[in-house]
Amino acid sequence: MLNGFVPFPPEFAARYRAKGYWQDKSLAQEFAVVYQRFADRIAIVDGDRRLTYTELDRITTNLALNLLEIGLKPLDRVVPTLPNVHEFVLLYFALQKLGAIPIAALVSHRYAEISQFVSLSGATTCVYPETSGDFSFSPIIDRIAAENTALQIRIVLGTPKAGEHSLRELIDRPARLPASRLAEIHIDPTDPCIFQLSGGTTGIPKLIPRTNNDYAYNSKVAASVCEVNADSVLLLVLPIAHNLPLACPGIQGFMFHGAKVVVHANTRPAEMFALIQKHRVTHLKVVPALLIRLINDPSVADYDLSSLKLIQSGGQRMQPEVRAKTRALIPGVFVQENFGMSEGTLMFVRATDPEDVKLETCGRPVCEDDEVKLLDEDDRQVPPGEVGEFTVRGPYTLRGYFGVPEYNARQFTTDGFYRSGDLMRQHPSGNYVVEGRKKDLINRGGEKISAEEVENLILMHPAVQNVACVPMPDANMGEKMCAFVILRAGQSLQLKVLVDFLLTKEIAKFKLPERLEVLADFPVSSFGKVSKKALGELVADHIKNGL
Repeated sequence: MLNGFVPFPPEFAARYRAKGYWQDKSLAQEFAVVYQRFADRIAIVDGDRRLTYTELDRITTNLALNLLEIGLKPLDRVVPTLPNVHEFVLLYFALQKLGAIPIAALVSHRYAEISQFVSLSGATTCVYPETSGDFSFSPIIDRIAAENTALQIRIVLGTPKAGEHSLRELIDRPARLPASRLAEIHIDPTDPCIFQLSGGTTGIPKLIPRTNNDYAYNSKVAASVCEVNADSVLLLVLPIAHNLPLACPGIQGFMFHGAKVVVHANTRPAEMFALIQKHRVTHLKVVPALLIRLINDPSVADYDLSSLKLIQSGGQRMQPEVRAKTRALIPGVFVQENFGMSEGTLMFVRATDPEDVKLETCGRPVCEDDEVKLLDEDDRQVPPGEVGEFTVRGPYTLRGYFGVPEYNARQFTTDGFYRSGDLMRQHPSGNYVVEGRKKDLINRGGEKISAEEVENLILMHPAVQNVACVPMPDANMGEKMCAFVILRAGQSLQLKVLVDFLLTKEIAKFKLPERLEVLADFPVSSFGKVSKKALGELVADHIKNGL
């Protein structure tokens, strides 16, 4: 067993096997059946590149063998920071054939995040594009490799430099090792097949181990709720490694049905509309900010979007008027609200739910063994209809973050329920309604930002005595970050100066504050703590009044 991994307790594992949730197969075994069953159907589309299921199987076997030859081993951790391109899909399924564990990093991550993922996981390998916009990855990977002796293998999508392997060459070059080498690899289905990332409140995201058993079930059950079949076509523009695009039902869930997945590397509305029309896309995954942009784009009327059957929205609550306008523009489409967490449990609104339930709730769990408790501050279940913290355990919800036992002791109840930090109440229908959160997070268009992580960096600025980062309302993104600061005597600070300072800390740009407020002192609660609730109300009032 991988050191730092928290397994499911034996009695729960036995229950999940008995009920058929767990098939005790690796993802490689699960998809070996898929490749054969849907051999000549198109699996992946990326621009002009089309890959059938047979081609996907052949190419990923070849890539897995070449990765094995350059030194990758089962259970090695790999940090890929690739955009939405078919090479990510090839790498992901090749790693599954090897039994190596990808970490769901993003192309927007920079030194601060990638170095933490490598350090915490003991990763042996980084895979990255040559450039992303005007940013070059190689220099930061040089630094990370110098700081982490375990990091030995560097693979670039682009032109390799000294010490780098070309991902394109590893994909295309005929393998020198025999395919039988993969058959010799034993992959334990209870081992992690991927580390997803938490929206953690304490600095850099924590690593979420998802096992072969639970991740396959996760995608299969989500596909059934999202009405996926062999004729379905998914357009993926959200970051491809995120849990929603990858597995909820995502690439995995659509492929289990022999469906087609179209990957695209940007969210420009006209390009998305053209792809929907060209490929007769039936399913689209969005966050509310993206859907707002799409339905308000002038070109929306220039394309035939009638093939769309289901728009799956996650990441944050959608306003009813957005859903209503979408259905007016695309009659017959079902805008499906869902609440999901990379840690596991998924909740979906169903097409059969009454209209008021669709508008008011975020759905209900997809599995009867998703055990939910809404708890008060003393870990007592709240009465029906009252607000409590959403806690859960089940056949695809983790039992512990990787390598952080002290943190796990706080994030899980003594009987194994995961504390989500989300405040909810149960609707009379049985669905759930999100009422807020205990976690100190800013949800910027579905990307969760730890306030503490950014606050710790801002405190390094010589002009800053104290800081509190809070969410502020934004019509498009839902929330953005406002930094409230108390300055040292005689100091001044402007937003651009602060942002430029934070950029030197090499964090992802989506984490940068987008408003700065200077106060003489912070409001405090009755317990003497900084009242972020009061600060949030203050900035909301300032925005409302045009200040």
